[in-house]
Amino acid sequence: MIFLQNISYRFPNRDLLFSHINLTVPSHSKSALAGSNGMGKSTLLKLIANEIQPLDGAVNIQGDLYYVPQMFGNFNDLTIAECLKIDKKLDALEKISGGDVDEIYFEILNDDWDIEERCQHILEYWKLNNLDLNQKLNGLSGGQKTKVFLAGMQINEPDIVLLDEPTNHLDREGRNLLYDYIDKTSSTLVIVSHDRALLNLVDTIYELSNKGISTYGGNFDFYTEQKEIEEEALNNDIHSKERALKKAKEKERETLERKQKLDARGKKKQEKSGVARIMMNTLRNNAEKNTSRLKNIHAEKINDISGDLRGLRSSIKNTEQMKVNFDDPNLHSGKILINAVDVNFKYNENFLWPEDLNLEIRSGDRISFKGSNGSGKTTLIKLLLGNIEPTIGTVNRTDFNTIYIDQEYSLIDKEATIYEFAQKFNDNGLQESEVKTILSRFLFGKETWDKKGEVLSGGERLRLLLCGLSISNKAPDVIVLDEPTNNVDLQNVEILTNSIKDYQGTLLVISHDEFFLEEIGVENEIVLD
Repeated sequence: MIFLQNISYRFPNRDLLFSHINLTVPSHSKSALAGSNGMGKSTLLKLIANEIQPLDGAVNIQGDLYYVPQMFGNFNDLTIAECLKIDKKLDALEKISGGDVDEIYFEILNDDWDIEERCQHILEYWKLNNLDLNQKLNGLSGGQKTKVFLAGMQINEPDIVLLDEPTNHLDREGRNLLYDYIDKTSSTLVIVSHDRALLNLVDTIYELSNKGISTYGGNFDFYTEQKEIEEEALNNDIHSKERALKKAKEKERETLERKQKLDARGKKKQEKSGVARIMMNTLRNNAEKNTSRLKNIHAEKINDISGDLRGLRSSIKNTEQMKVNFDDPNLHSGKILINAVDVNFKYNENFLWPEDLNLEIRSGDRISFKGSNGSGKTTLIKLLLGNIEPTIGTVNRTDFNTIYIDQEYSLIDKEATIYEFAQKFNDNGLQESEVKTILSRFLFGKETWDKKGEVLSGGERLRLLLCGLSISNKAPDVIVLDEPTNNVDLQNVEILTNSIKDYQGTLLVISHDEFFLEEIGVENEIVLD
């Protein structure tokens, strides 16, 4: 069981991420954390895992906990056994097998005599049977690293498992193995993910927002339905407030016009009846005070309604307004862009593919590159674009320009501020105010313009990159998406989807997200063994 009580967290730069978070996760439940990028989902998992400490509040964990992080860079110098937290047990087993009867080794092993066999069996389950427990993590691919940490769930058999974007880097087979584990495990699960198939395996969604945590009892489809109902109710509230605001303004105008007519009529009567000038001035001052008081009363009411309306409008999803409207590309549809003949590539003295590849890419094609982890999808893209040369075979290319969007959004200059990066795309000579307006449209308010790229989340980097393309408004001939939905939330995936749907150029995509591929209209696939 997990208890969070009044949890607050502040970044080292002193920015407050969230405050007074309360959450109770029951034992044996399967739940997911939802919410926009930057809300702090991964940070909350780290707090639960005791990787970082809260500013205030208490974290109470009942049971053994195992944490699968999103990034593995900090573990590259560790062995697989160390990453799985079984290195001490393996060492103790080796010492005992060698005749050392020190009691400390028996305590460490804790009667886990079959630890080696069990590890090998579980690594085979995750298709890692060729790995040595003593080899370093840094020699593995992203998918293999993920599978190593996922294998640790079964090896350690914890009461509680925390998973941060566990399907990043996983091929289709790896995802299916994870889905099967989640379906069958009795451990308490808390998951952060953008994978809709995975999210439909949980029984509770906890939504983290600037209002705290809201609970939705059901899987992701149920959560989506509830959010649509809430959004419809929100839109109804907005329309109701808009009508109330219009009515309040009309009432203000009518009241002031009636007051002015009555004052004018009263003044004429007073003049006819010969009221003294000093009395006339007094009556006029009183009338002005009454008018001012009426204005204040109506202004206060209008301001209250306007404030409510602004608050309601700020809660609406604005994914449509962040769409990039690309110009049509210069290349005519169907033109041959790339022709690869009998190509292959050597890696560690071995060819990547059992058979040499022959393929042709034409302008306007929408192609997905599929295959298991390590099958050479990214390598093939680099060969096709001319970033590397094949070991054998030839690749013929015409002239075309390309935007390569990878899962780390490497195009983002980490040292440049948000505003500086946006200006790099300003080849149309837009005014400063126009650039800042587009930044605001992509949810980068003026308080963010001095932030550097290095502190941005995956979703923020994606939005900034799309914002830059929107400022430039020049369609590249070819867009390459290399696992673009990794490390971003579902709202930002929707933003990317809306931008890519109507793009008329050539689209090359590496992704295991079938829903995303269907949404962006991928028509053909190249499958690598």
